[in-house]
Amino acid sequence: MPDACIAVIPARGGSKRVPGKNIKPLMGKPLIAYTVEAAADSGLFERIVVSTDCQEIAEVAQRHGAEVPFLREASLADDITPVSAATVDMLVKLDPDGSTYGFVCQMMPNCPLKTSADVRDSHRQFLESGADSQLSVVRYGWQNPWWAMRRDDSFRLDPLFREAMTQRSQDLPELFCPTGAIWWAKADVLRREGTYHIPAKTGWEIPWQRGLDIDTYDDWDMAEILFRLDSAGRR
Repeated sequence: MPDACIAVIPARGGSKRVPGKNIKPLMGKPLIAYTVEAAADSGLFERIVVSTDCQEIAEVAQRHGAEVPFLREASLADDITPVSAATVDMLVKLDPDGSTYGFVCQMMPNCPLKTSADVRDSHRQFLESGADSQLSVVRYGWQNPWWAMRRDDSFRLDPLFREAMTQRSQDLPELFCPTGAIWWAKADVLRREGTYHIPAKTGWEIPWQRGLDIDTYDDWDMAEILFRLDSAGRR
């Protein structure tokens, strides 16, 4: 298997909750630029490519150092197609016979606080573990997922984990939530499975601040706060 790594940054143009999110300026820089720069500064990748269906996103990504070899097909840019399908599409088109890239890193642009050091650290764990795929994950904090409840139309609460409701939080196992910051896979496995979500996947933990996914305006506000704290040396 070849050793070369390729970074794929999926960035479709149809964001609804934060329109134009991927190129919207965050602290004076287009959102997607943070991910392109983290990938470039890591020094790991033979190529850094953006998968997008939007010409404007393509132009912004190229100005900040990424490649956009082609625009994504409309069938891969709707609200229901898994993001990994766009990554697989890019991989297959750029390396048809699988002879060039051994590893594929998918990095979502709506996770702008990840750093080049995070990319290198996640890559190191991925190689050392020998896993076929690895997701970045964040540890749950003050909201204890073991105490999660459903609420019906009459406001009645139904615990998801009834036995955990009577246990102290410190006695319950740690749980982790995936974040789209940095996902790795062996290229041949991703081709075969079509997804990073395989049974034997492992998790690399990133601090929640750097794993923040921006999906709403509230998330956007949080990202700005975290960037300001980081600039002030308070994080």
